[in-house]
Amino acid sequence: MSQIAHQIARELQVKPAQVNAAIQLLDDGATVPFIARYRKEATQGLDDGHLRNLSTRLVYLRELAERRQVVLTNIEQQGKLTDTLRQAIEQADNKTRLEDLYLPYKPKRRTKGQIAIEAGLAPLADQLFADLNLVPEQAAQAFLTANEENVDKGFTTSEEVLAGVVSIWAERSGEDAELLAKLRSHLKKQAYLVSKVVKAKQHEAAKYRDYFAHHEVLTKVPAHRMLAMLRGKNEGFLRLSIDVDPNSDSKSYCSAHDVIAQHFGLRLSNQAAAKFIGTLIQQVWKTKLSGQFETEFFGALREQAELASIKVFASNLTDLLMAAPAGAKVTMGIDPGLRTGCKVAVIDETGKLVQTATIYPHAPQNNWDKSMRTLVNLARQQKVELIAIGNGTGSRETDKLVGEVIAAFEQHKPTKVMVSEAGASVYSASELAAAEFPELDVSIRGAVSIARRLQDPLAELVKIDPKAIGVGQYQHDVSQSALTASLDDVIEDCVNAVGVDVNSASPSLLARVAGLTKTIAQNIVDYRDQHGRFSDRRQLLKVARLGPKAFEQAAGFLRIREGDNKLDNTGVHPESYPVVEAIIRQLQTQVDELVANQTLLSQANYQNLPANTVGELTFNDIIDELNKPGRDPRPEFKVAQFKEGVESLADLKPGMILEGVISNVANFGAFVDIGVHQDGLVHISALTNKFVSDPREVVKAGDVVKVKVLECDVERKRINLTMRLDDEVKSAGKGQAGNAVHHAQPSRKHQGNPNGKPQHKAGSAKHKPRKEKAPANAAMGNAFADAFAKLKK
Repeated sequence: MSQIAHQIARELQVKPAQVNAAIQLLDDGATVPFIARYRKEATQGLDDGHLRNLSTRLVYLRELAERRQVVLTNIEQQGKLTDTLRQAIEQADNKTRLEDLYLPYKPKRRTKGQIAIEAGLAPLADQLFADLNLVPEQAAQAFLTANEENVDKGFTTSEEVLAGVVSIWAERSGEDAELLAKLRSHLKKQAYLVSKVVKAKQHEAAKYRDYFAHHEVLTKVPAHRMLAMLRGKNEGFLRLSIDVDPNSDSKSYCSAHDVIAQHFGLRLSNQAAAKFIGTLIQQVWKTKLSGQFETEFFGALREQAELASIKVFASNLTDLLMAAPAGAKVTMGIDPGLRTGCKVAVIDETGKLVQTATIYPHAPQNNWDKSMRTLVNLARQQKVELIAIGNGTGSRETDKLVGEVIAAFEQHKPTKVMVSEAGASVYSASELAAAEFPELDVSIRGAVSIARRLQDPLAELVKIDPKAIGVGQYQHDVSQSALTASLDDVIEDCVNAVGVDVNSASPSLLARVAGLTKTIAQNIVDYRDQHGRFSDRRQLLKVARLGPKAFEQAAGFLRIREGDNKLDNTGVHPESYPVVEAIIRQLQTQVDELVANQTLLSQANYQNLPANTVGELTFNDIIDELNKPGRDPRPEFKVAQFKEGVESLADLKPGMILEGVISNVANFGAFVDIGVHQDGLVHISALTNKFVSDPREVVKAGDVVKVKVLECDVERKRINLTMRLDDEVKSAGKGQAGNAVHHAQPSRKHQGNPNGKPQHKAGSAKHKPRKEKAPANAAMGNAFADAFAKLKK
C-alpha cells in the first residue's frame, strides 16, 4: 500500500500522507464528493479532480500489483525465477513492461521455434550469432535429422535447418524485454502511422476519403482522427500500418533492423554468415516483431484516443449539466413538429405539469392563427414567463410563431428560448417517464422535458442516459464501460456541487447524491409521499435502508428549504452543527441572525473555538456556506437571440455576424448552434486572436457567443465560422473552406498545423507525392469536416 501511495503521490505531485488518507477513506466506502467537501483536514485539501485521478490510478496500480504477484508465482513454480528477473519484475511500473518480462515464461501453444529447439537446433542458432565467420549452410550439415516418428521435428536439409534457426530467433526476439523496449522507444521517436484505402472499396469508402493516402507522426495522432481511421479499418475500407522510416527512399531498408543488430552486438560486413544473419533479422522483423508492434501501438493509440474522447465527452457533459438554470418560473415547453403538429406543455414553478395542448400551425394543416390563439390563451391563463422551444424539426418555423405570440402581449411578455431537445425522445419513451406521466402521449412527455430542462438542466438531464444527450466525440467507438463510469462520475460531481432539494427532487436526481442508491432514492420519495415534506435532515434516518453511513455521505448535499433549522438549507454538514453553535456562542447571537450576515461572520475567530472542535479548512468552508446559504455555483441565465430570417443553410451569407450557443466542444474547435438546424464549426485557431491549446480555455458548452460566417457549403451541410469578428472574409471555391481567411492567420511557427495533419520537410522523394496542402487556421479542413459530420453519431 505504501509503495502505491508513494507512486500516486509522485504522479499527482502531492504528499504521500494525503494519498494514504484518501485511500483509507475510499476503502472505508466514502465517496469522492464527500471526501473533497467534508474531509479536507484528512486529505489536506485534495480536490475532486485529484481524488478522481487518485481513484483511477489506485485501481490500475492494485491490478498491476496483483498481476505482478501472479507472474512471480508462475515463474517461481517453473524454477526459473532469478534475483535479477525478480528485481526487474518488481520494478515494472506498467502492465506493458510486466507482460514483456513474462513473455518467455508464459504458457503458450507449440510454435515453430519450440519445435526447432526440441530438434536440437538451439546450439546452431547460438553459434551463428557468436561467430559470423561460420558458413551457415556448412554449419547446418551437422544438425540434419530424420525423425520418422515425429515428422515435424525432421530437419532433413540445410534449408530446413536454417529456417528453424530463423524461427528460434524470431521467438527469442519476441520475448526479449530489453529488445522490445529499445524498439518501442525507436518507433515512438520516428515512426509514422499510414492509412490507405482498400482500392476495391474506394467508392464505398467515400466518407473516409481524407484517409485514403494519409500519414502522420505515430505518437501525435489526435483522438478524433485515430478513432475515425480505426472505424474505417474495422469497416474494411482502410488499411493501417506503421512506417518506421518515413524519410527513407529505400523500400528494403528499415532502421529497426539496425536496432535489432545492435542489441545482439552484431556488426555485419563481409563475414561468411553476414548475409544469412541480415536476412534473418529482416525476417524476424517482418514476420514477428512488426506485427507485434502494430498490434501493440494500435491498441495503445485506441486506448489513448478513447481516453481523450471520453474526456471530451465528460467536459461537455459537465458544461451542459452546470448550465445556467432559468429558475423557478412558469414555463411553456413546445416540442416542434410539422405534419404531426407541435406538442405543448405548461409547467409551474416547481416543474409540475399543469396543462397540455397540441397545435398544427405548419403544413399541411396550416392552422397558424388558431395555433397563435391557443398559445396566447395558455400563456395568459397560466402566466407563462418562459417559452422553451425544442431545436428539432420545425423549430425555426415554431420560433417564428412564438415570436408573433409574444408580440400579442403588451406587457409581461414571455421570453422565448431555443432549447436542445437531444435525449428528450429517449426520456419520453423511458420507464421513468411512463411512471411519472402514465396517461400522457410520448410526444407530450417530450414537451414537458424540454420545459423542465430550461428551468433546471441538471435536474432534468440526470433522467436521461448521458450518451443520448449528443455531446460526445465518437462515443460509440470507445469502451462503453469506461465511458459510463466517467459520465457517472461527472453527474455525481455536478449534482453534489449544486446540492439537491430533498422535498422536490426526483428519484433520478436523488440517486446521484453521494452515498445514495436508486433504492434509497426511491424510498426517500415514497417516505415523502406518505409523510409529507421533510422538515429536518435527521428525519432522513427514518427512511428505509438509509442508515448512519449513507446519512453521513449524503446529508451535506441535501437541502431542506423553509425547514426547522436554517442550517439544513446550507452545505454545512450536520456533523458540523456544533461548530456553528460554538460560533453563535462566541458572537453572542442566534442562528437566524448569523446566516447570510457577512458582518457578523467576519468576526468569527477560529482560534477562539474550543480545542479539537474542527480543522481550519472546514471552519473556513463553514463560514463560506453561512455567508451564502443555498448558493448555486452555476452561472447566470442568458438567452441567445437567433437572427430573424436566418432559418436554414441557404439563408447564410459570408460575413454575417450571428449570435449562437456553443453546443459541443472538441479538441479541434467548438460547434455552434446558430438556429439553422446544422451546427457550424469554429476551428480552435478562430476562437480568439491568442494561441490556445485547448478550446475549453475559451468556450464551453452552453456559452452564448457571437460568430461570423466565413463559408457555408449547403451541399455538404458544412458551416465555417469564426469568433474573431474582425476576420475578413475571402471568396473561396466550392468546398474550399480552407481559403476563407488565409491572410488573417498567425504564423504556423506559433500556431501549429491547423488541421492537425503533419508537416513534412521537402526533399523526400518517397513522401513528395503524399505531401499535404495545409488549409488556413480558421478553416475546417477535410479531417475536421468529417469529424463535424460524424461527431454526434
